[in-house]
Amino acid sequence: MSPQSKNWPAGLIIRASRPDDAEAMGEMIALPGFRAGTLRLPYPRQEQTRSWLESQSSDTVNLMAVLDGRIVGNAGLDRRSGRRAHAAGLGIGIHDDFVGQGIGTALIGELVEVADNWLNLKRLELNVYTDNSVAIRLYEKFGFKREGVFVNYAYRDGAYVDSLAMGRVRA
Repeated sequence: MSPQSKNWPAGLIIRASRPDDAEAMGEMIALPGFRAGTLRLPYPRQEQTRSWLESQSSDTVNLMAVLDGRIVGNAGLDRRSGRRAHAAGLGIGIHDDFVGQGIGTALIGELVEVADNWLNLKRLELNVYTDNSVAIRLYEKFGFKREGVFVNYAYRDGAYVDSLAMGRVRA
């Protein structure tokens, strides 16, 4: 299926991450909006980003969204093991300048496709800060349900923030 038949933004390519994405990924991670939705600290080091990209396990699917040659998003699926092998954790981040343009929809759509049709996963799970209404709406569009709230989950920008646990269980 072509990107156009999936209603992706014109020119968008989704591909597997590569170690040479470290510099562009590090720049994206450092953006205030991107970082606000994660547990990352400011001023990421390129070596840490490269190490993370190089150390992906065989149970991880890590995708990059590339628009006109520029990395504009990243999303990943990390399969659990043992008695939780039917499940995977999901994470996503979009470049601050490209939020609301369909990049997140394309990335989540690809991860759900892999989870359902290639890995036969029963459950996808994630945490999202309760003040991130844009991301919550995106996840709900793909069938994620609210499962609970972690109070004072993380310390971000001088204050504690709550996190919403969400899950998608395939019938």
